[in-house]
Amino acid sequence: MRDVTPAEQEYLETLLHLFEAGRPLTAANVAREMALSAPTVHEMVKRLEADALIERDERKRISFTDEGLEIARHAASRHRLVERFLTDVLGIPWHEVHGEAEKIDQAMSPAVAERMRVAIGTATTCPHGHPIAAGNRVMCGTRLPEVPVGSRITVLRFENEHDEVLRDLHDAGLKLGFAATVARVDSDAVVLRTDDDTEARIDADVANTVAVWSSAGVPQGAPA
Repeated sequence: MRDVTPAEQEYLETLLHLFEAGRPLTAANVAREMALSAPTVHEMVKRLEADALIERDERKRISFTDEGLEIARHAASRHRLVERFLTDVLGIPWHEVHGEAEKIDQAMSPAVAERMRVAIGTATTCPHGHPIAAGNRVMCGTRLPEVPVGSRITVLRFENEHDEVLRDLHDAGLKLGFAATVARVDSDAVVLRTDDDTEARIDADVANTVAVWSSAGVPQGAPA
């Protein structure tokens, strides 16, 4: 497996994230996910295509080449492993590990990765709910704002790992496995009520990045 630049790796990981979530692999979605301008993303997409890591059809829809998918999965798995190690072993809060892991994962040797794997034990996901064995997502889940009022929910995954989004979710009291009842949903926010009768308010844009299991049996969709 060939080496890629840190920038190429970041784009491939983003494309894999979209792929796992069932969202269209388009430059526009990459730009939204990475909070970058369309011209910047367009240049990198052309570079990835020239390097035979992705392909584009006549409608500019992106797909991985076999090599590109292998590199993306390897990079994502390594990153998620580091995140889990930072939370479980070093005690760093889950909403702070994404950026820290980015500083470590690309320089990590296979020997260190194996030690980390042993240290995290039986954990199968990163602290944000994504499978460490990239591509093995068990349940897609439902976007939190789509769950009917009165339904029970359990948080499965946080789809957006931008620092400010994760911080907002943490400040609202959410984490993986958080369980509550949907008390109110409107265009501004989703309000959840916990079993001890406290409320958690999540802004609509942030709530849209939370994938949950729902007692309502809402058909599974692809969280944004």
